[in-house]
Amino acid sequence: MMGQHNRSESLFYYFRIEDQVPENHLLRFIDRYVSFDFVREKLRASYRETGRPSIDPEVLLRILLLRYLYGISSERKLLEELRMHLAWRWFTGLGFEQKIPHHSTFSKNRHGRFQESNLFQELFERIVEQCKVSGNAGGPMVSGDSYRPVFPLPAGVFALSPAQRSAGYVPDRAWSTHAAFVAG
Repeated sequence: MMGQHNRSESLFYYFRIEDQVPENHLLRFIDRYVSFDFVREKLRASYRETGRPSIDPEVLLRILLLRYLYGISSERKLLEELRMHLAWRWFTGLGFEQKIPHHSTFSKNRHGRFQESNLFQELFERIVEQCKVSGNAGGPMVSGDSYRPVFPLPAGVFALSPAQRSAGYVPDRAWSTHAAFVAG
């Protein structure tokens, strides 16, 4: 006898986002090896002591990192994807009960606080340094801000394709043999 699935929506779902993200997902790897602890201290002078509480700058940077990792060209599209993607919510720490920032928040911060503090440059340098220290990157390599490296990659180094990044692909072999991710 052929079964038929009747679509229904539960009022409550009982699961942890943490349990839904595979152990070998790219975002778990980044979360394990990259620390964003310096962000609040770096930006402390850019925030007032009084007024309405802001969105955590670490959350904003994590969301922007998703944009660059997955090659999303628009902040509106980025936030639309964040609403639907469990791994992205886990990476940013935004549960279903938490409000996702408005798209204009990013342009205001990017053209204000983040630009004034040179935060993106420091974030990039710290991420590279943390990857080197953890043994997940090393060796001389030059790449551009695109999906493909500017120069051929040395043996044992690869760049994930946009489709692989989108799927959260993590290769089976040891990460220590790979030197770089090339983000779009």
